[in-house]
Order: sequence, then C-alpha cells, then structure tokens
Amino acid sequence: MTSLQSLLGIELAIIQAPMAGVQGSALAVAVSNAGALGSLPCAMLGLEAMRDELVAIKAQTLKSFNVNFFCHTPPTPNAEREAVWRTTLSPYYQEFGLDVSTVPVGPGRGPFSHEAADVLSEIRPAVVSFHFGLPSPELLARVRTWGAKILSSATTVEEARWLESHGVDAIIAQGLEAGGHRGTFLSEDLTRQVGTFALVPQIVRAVKTPVIAAGGIADAKGVAAALALGAAGVQIGTAYLLCSLLRCTPKETITPIHANNPGTQKLQCPTPKTASITIAMKVKTEIVIAVLRNRSTNALFISILIPYIKYF
Repeated sequence: MTSLQSLLGIELAIIQAPMAGVQGSALAVAVSNAGALGSLPCAMLGLEAMRDELVAIKAQTLKSFNVNFFCHTPPTPNAEREAVWRTTLSPYYQEFGLDVSTVPVGPGRGPFSHEAADVLSEIRPAVVSFHFGLPSPELLARVRTWGAKILSSATTVEEARWLESHGVDAIIAQGLEAGGHRGTFLSEDLTRQVGTFALVPQIVRAVKTPVIAAGGIADAKGVAAALALGAAGVQIGTAYLLCSLLRCTPKETITPIHANNPGTQKLQCPTPKTASITIAMKVKTEIVIAVLRNRSTNALFISILIPYIKYF
C-alpha cells in the first residue's frame, strides 16, 4: 500500500483538521511548511474570500495543502427551531458576554458547488476533503481533473465502505471523540457511533483504502496508538487550537491543555443531520502545550510537531 506521505506529498503523516470559523490560510501555511498537511476550511467562506485565502496559501508555500468542503443538504429555515436553539444556548452567550442578536439567522455553512469548483480549478490544490459524504459525481469529477487526491470522513464501517466504493483516495475514520461536526451521512442512529480506537481497526479491516485516524489524538502516544491499530496517519484539530495563528478573540483564547482537564463535552443538536457541537474544547492528554503567542511561527509549530516525528 502506498504510504500516506507519498499519496499526499507530505513529510509527516499528520493532517491539520480544517476548523471553520477559527482559522484561515495562516494556520494551513504554517502546518504545510512544517511538513504536515495544512487544511483550509471553506464551508463558511464566500467565493471571493475563498479565492483570497487560496491565493495567500499558494504565495507562501510550495507544499501540499488540503481544501475542505461540506456536502450536506442545507436545512430549510425554521423560525420555531431557531428560537429553541437560541433559548437553549442563551446561558453560553451570557457566560461569554456575547450578543445573541448578532448571530445570523439560517444556515452558516454552504455545501460544495460548481461555483466553488470554478475557484478551485484556478488554484488546483493537491488535496480536497469532504465532510458528510461526497458531492455529486459531476462535481467530484471536476475535482479529479487536475489530479487532486480526495479524502472524506467516515464515522462507521458502513460509511467507510461506501466511500471506498465511490473511489476516495483515503478515509478519515472519525471517532466519537472528534470535536466539531460529526461527519455522519448514512445514518442518524447515534448508537452506532464509537470511539476512535474502536473504529479505526474495524475500518482498517473492512477496506483497502488508507485510513486516517481522527478524534482525541493530541500527543505522540495517541499517534503511536493509531498507527499500531493500522492507521496510515492521523488528523489533529484541538491541539492546534493553542496556536497563535487562529482567528480567536481574547474571550475565545484557549487555555493550556494538560492531563487534569476533563474530557470533551458534547451537546446534542436538534438538526436534520443530528450534528453534535463541542461545547468544551478540552481533551484529556499527557502533553502540555502552552499558548506561545510571543514566539515565532516556526518555534510554535515545531513545539507541536516534534512529539510526533519519531513515529514516522
């Protein structure tokens, strides 16, 4: 089997998880230049904003990078459901001093489209990843015209087999610990969702496509465990939330993560796709990573990547 490094054109089998809303091109550039695969989330970007970010990446790195999109069906606006959301989450808005009236009404993330494919064709990124399955065959064919490698997330063995049958180049096995959105697309039955280190070996046995482990991996031991279970590499998101290149306001700054922090807490959301939102972005981990806001970019990313290097 071709190694993930060879497949994606990277030195380290680490993918920076795309994190819409908190990161832009700067994080993707730094990760790619450090030898891993940086990712740009595009679900919340308009076409011109996406083009600007992609141009910025191309200007700052010659390395491979990933561009990520959603493949969901946008929900039909529902004022009653919107009101329930705002009421349910109002304590969190109050706690962090946020004005709920400033939150836009309606869906804030758009699915991959022909217009987005037009922009991508100008830049021709080496890797394109999708969440909630895959786009239409016509859109997928357009992405393949310039030789891009296709990745997508699976939360069950069934989803992994479906992705393989549709020709993806690698499958991201997203365990229950993964932050952000659950990438479910074949079933909304949450009883079928399992943890990363239970899911990875099941998917590895079920498919021949390279498998990337995602969810709760934030240190060298977690990487080693994923590789021992047959993963070709890992996707890491939460650990990068400690970086100075994020688009976070002072109120959103994440405190250092250490072994005594509680596990990630999730709030189940009443949406058609039964998504889950991470309310507390805290992961149990054995590595202490300080928020190095006064250090150089290189020093910052070396401090994060060094624990992984010896495992590749």
